[in-house]
Amino acid sequence: MPTKQHDSKRKILDAALRVIRAKGYEAATVEDICSSAGLTKGSFFHHFKGKEDLALAAAEHFSSYADELFRHAPYRDASDPLERVLGYVDFRRQILRGSLPEFTCLLGTMVQETYETHPAIRAACDRHISAHASFVAEDLEAARHRYVPDATWSAEGLGLFTQAVLQGAFVLAKAKGGPAVAEESLVHLRRYLELLFRQPMTTEGAPEHVDAE
Repeated sequence: MPTKQHDSKRKILDAALRVIRAKGYEAATVEDICSSAGLTKGSFFHHFKGKEDLALAAAEHFSSYADELFRHAPYRDASDPLERVLGYVDFRRQILRGSLPEFTCLLGTMVQETYETHPAIRAACDRHISAHASFVAEDLEAARHRYVPDATWSAEGLGLFTQAVLQGAFVLAKAKGGPAVAEESLVHLRRYLELLFRQPMTTEGAPEHVDAE
């Protein structure tokens, strides 16, 4: 019985990822999610108090899946931290596959709708997005130390910037109905990172002057 209950809960969480990414948090109903999971509302309320409770669990479920995906991605095997940084961007491009709900971010989708009306969901989305940014920042800091130790920017801020580009890219992909614009945005992000690690930046964000030899 415990195994069956665990399986039904996972099915509901997987369905929540699909439905909320497709319809948004407010438009997604418990009925929609149960239908997608192939389960009854009785099963839903056995595991969750309501839609907000489900959203919090779905944010955790989505983030756990993402953590596993990125920690075991092929680019993690690179010994050079800059290769891992650029490999991260390349990997993000590789997984822009399938329909929009399959590659866009549950956290970004939910927080855009709920940042004022559902503080618990906003806080959960912030926590998980920030945790992923910190994961990326570990390699950014190692690369900064090796290649541009005098740079004045912070790895933490740059890690959050990578997520800002990604979330914006997902919004544009939804607006334009496909992943092409998101992929192009990641190409620009990679180019920016390559330039950043060749030349330190000032606090204003402009390249420091380098005299020609």
